[in-house]
This record gives sequence, structure tokens and C-alpha cells, in this order.
Amino acid sequence: MVTGEYRLSSLLFGSLAIAATTLPGCTMNQVNSSTPAKSTNSIEIKIDGSSTVYPITDAIAKEYARINSGTKIEVKFSGTSAGFDKFCAGETQISNASRPILLQEAKVCANSGVPFIKLPIAFDALTLAVNPQNDWAKDITLDELRKIWEPGAAGKITNWNQIRSSYPNRPLKLFGAGQDSGTYDYFNEVVVGNVDTSRKDYTGSEDDTVLVSGIEKDPNALGYIPFAYFEAAQGRLKALGIDNGQGAVAPSREAVTNAKYHVGPLVEVPALITLVNLAFWFERRYFKSLHPQ
Repeated sequence: MVTGEYRLSSLLFGSLAIAATTLPGCTMNQVNSSTPAKSTNSIEIKIDGSSTVYPITDAIAKEYARINSGTKIEVKFSGTSAGFDKFCAGETQISNASRPILLQEAKVCANSGVPFIKLPIAFDALTLAVNPQNDWAKDITLDELRKIWEPGAAGKITNWNQIRSSYPNRPLKLFGAGQDSGTYDYFNEVVVGNVDTSRKDYTGSEDDTVLVSGIEKDPNALGYIPFAYFEAAQGRLKALGIDNGQGAVAPSREAVTNAKYHVGPLVEVPALITLVNLAFWFERRYFKSLHPQ
């Protein structure tokens, strides 16, 4: 996950949002206050959605709550799609996502009286990961990924040597995003060609730590996870380079920033976003008392 030059806007989070305002020399880790602010007003913010965005939101929420004693922020992750369902039902005020909101989802929000604003947070480098004991696979092509994950591969592509003849005759154990995850939608779209199309005989979860643990424990594993979770694994996993016909490129912050790394034929990497309930924002005008001018 690459956040680039972003800062937390206390104005927006005080009014129920995370800002991704670009400022030279600033990062997501910089919050311009060290003294907790006293407030007689209390505010509760519920956040749900993408597990990919969760580490960013959770860190910011904890810091913001620390310096604003009257604010209680609950951060969970149930996946992008499930998060949109809760957001449009008015159950949450902020919804994290690893894909854009679909037209039909936006209509549900509109019909429920939930107006929203979309804010960019970061870019993700979707990572193809294997167990460190895997000493045969160094990279993978889009055609090979499609061969593995297309619906017709279920029950048929089950060994590593079916991917490349030079690979050993070992069972292939697959791990990937659950169906409520925006990462699932993105991966299927760029690899298989259809958001709702993928083989189903794999270990899927909206909790990326479950996927990391599964890959770490199985020498025959292959899975796709957000780059932030790969980085957090600290050497417990091995990333495969992606070869889109111009040589394999491994995921890294630099490769994402320079647009050299991407899964599939797309030039851009998936953007991570958050939606903010504007009705709740304007209703809670007392946020100004949290940040006196």
C-alpha cells in the first residue's frame, strides 16, 4: 500500500472523514497536534469496509481519538461490498473501499437518503505471494494467472507443474480475497475478465491476516494479498514478480509510485478510497468546537 504525500485533515475527520489532501513533504503519519483537545461534546464514528484500507484508517482513528478526547471511533473491516451495504443502510458514517462504488450500490445509498463524498486514500500493489520454501517460482505471467483462476480451472489446475512444466509435481493450494472484498472484484476483473467470475475451490477470506497465515504455513501455497499485508509479514512470505510481457516486476513502493508494477493489462494500480456520509457530517456541526480557530 502506498499512501504517497498525504496528511490527515483534522477538519474532515472532525466532521467524519479522512482527507487525502496532497501536501509536499507530508505523510499519513504526520498529525499536527500532540496535546489532547478537551471537548464537552461527544461524537461516535463507525467505520467499516475494506481490510486493505483498514491499517491506514485504524492508525489515523487511534491518533485522532487520542488528541480529541470527546471522540469515539470504531473501526472494523467486513470487506468493501459488505461495507457499502452497511454504509448505505446508515449503520456506518465512513466506508473504506478498494474499488469504486457500483451504480446499483450508489442508488441504494440515494434511495436510503445517504449522500456521500468520495476521498482518495492510497494506491495498492496487489501482491502474488508464495511460501518462502517455494524455490521454484520467481515470477508469473497474466496468462498463467488466468489459467489458474478462471472458473474452468476448478478441480483441474491443481498442481504446480500444470502452471509451468518446469515446476515440480506438487499440489497447488490457493488463497485469495473473499467475495465481499473489493480486492476480489479487482483481481477477477483484470485477471479473468469478469468481476463475478473466478474458480471457487480456494481458501478465501475478507481478513487478509487469514490469507497471510495460510500462505505462511503451506509450502505449496499461492495467494494474492494487499501489499501492506505482505510488507507487514516481514519476510514470512515471498512475492512473485508480475510479467506483463515486458519482463517481471516485483511489487515495491517505488514500482507502484513509478507505475511500473501492475497486475493485468491496466496501467494504473487499484486506488483505495473512503466514502463519507455528508448528511451526518452537516448534522454534527459542533465539530468546530473540537478545533477552535
